[in-house]
Amino acid sequence: MLQFRSNHAATVLRMAQADNKVLALGVLAGAAGISLAAVWYQNRRAVASSAGSGTYRPALYSSSNAGSVSLQTGQAEVLDRLGALIQCVSELKEEVKALKDALPHLQDHVRDELRVKSGARKASPLNRTTPTRRKRTSGVPRAEGQSSEEAESEGGYMTALTDSEDEDHKAEEPLDELTALLQRADGLHKANDNKKKEGLSTLLEKKEEFEQKCQYLWRLTRAYADAHDLAGDSQEKKKFAEKGKQVGAQAISVNPMCAESHQWYAIVCGLLSEYESVQNKIKNGYLFKDHLDKAIELKPQDPLSYYLLGRWCYAVAQCTWIERKIAATLFGEPPSATMQDALQNFLKAEELCPKYSKFNYVFLAKCYKDLGQKTQAKKMCDAAAALKTVTQEDEEAQKELDSLLLSL
Repeated sequence: MLQFRSNHAATVLRMAQADNKVLALGVLAGAAGISLAAVWYQNRRAVASSAGSGTYRPALYSSSNAGSVSLQTGQAEVLDRLGALIQCVSELKEEVKALKDALPHLQDHVRDELRVKSGARKASPLNRTTPTRRKRTSGVPRAEGQSSEEAESEGGYMTALTDSEDEDHKAEEPLDELTALLQRADGLHKANDNKKKEGLSTLLEKKEEFEQKCQYLWRLTRAYADAHDLAGDSQEKKKFAEKGKQVGAQAISVNPMCAESHQWYAIVCGLLSEYESVQNKIKNGYLFKDHLDKAIELKPQDPLSYYLLGRWCYAVAQCTWIERKIAATLFGEPPSATMQDALQNFLKAEELCPKYSKFNYVFLAKCYKDLGQKTQAKKMCDAAAALKTVTQEDEEAQKELDSLLLSL
């Protein structure tokens, strides 16, 4: 594969150099032709001027036959050279045009040649027995329904192919690398806390390469949120939340229609509000709600967004009168939500993904308890207790569950 890229690059470079040389020759030849034409024109003008004035007679009109013959021979030679140069310029222009017409089809010819060579390698018994034929690109699964030969690269390694067969291998490489990185980031996010710590450093290693990719940026925002949760020091937590908010804003600017960008931007705004003044705390609360609404609008089947919105509604429903007054004074309108709103969002998350999380059941129990439905609250507590405690979030949910059971 590396050899192919090298040959391909060299071929394109040679074509580009040839194109540049032809253009340069065309310009030089054109300049030379213009210079000779100027000499010829000045000579003719001098002849005409002299003939009109009668004060000067060139050799063409002199009595000297040798001078006349010499002048005529010189003019004929200049005209011949000028004609030859014009012909060369015309031919060079045609060659330049032909090269430009051929360049768009160059990759097709290279790909066809590669396929022939690749077929020859596959037919070789030595190539069939090489132990590297079954290796896969890390983290990139083979496309569904695709045979192993279709996914093989020139060197015999397994790679993921794009949907379009017309894309060249050079264009595929960044996509494959990004896909592998994103899959690794997703795996680390779902892993236990020790592995989850690797998510941020893994993504930051490729920041310069993929910082304009929305799918990369929202995962980096998520990694900062994970790092915040795993940090032990409050200043370190605040730093991760601030960084996450910056990256989240960048992700939204790159692609305002990405639901995950709005979702994780809302999350880091919520995290950052824990370390801000009352004014900024309320401001981040509004940002949290606005971007969460946008995430649900763009992707209405994501249970996480409904769970988070349920948490927001629950917090707002519990706000005191003075807190609402402060919000109204600072921003003109206080946030509005009821305990029933919170309940409906938690139920929606459970509907979209049964047994979504231990915390979702805990908050369902809290809502039912505050609404006076203790029987339903106990059912939700039983459902929460039935789920295993795996993550740090599960441990926090279990603590709240234990306190809630005492009150029931």
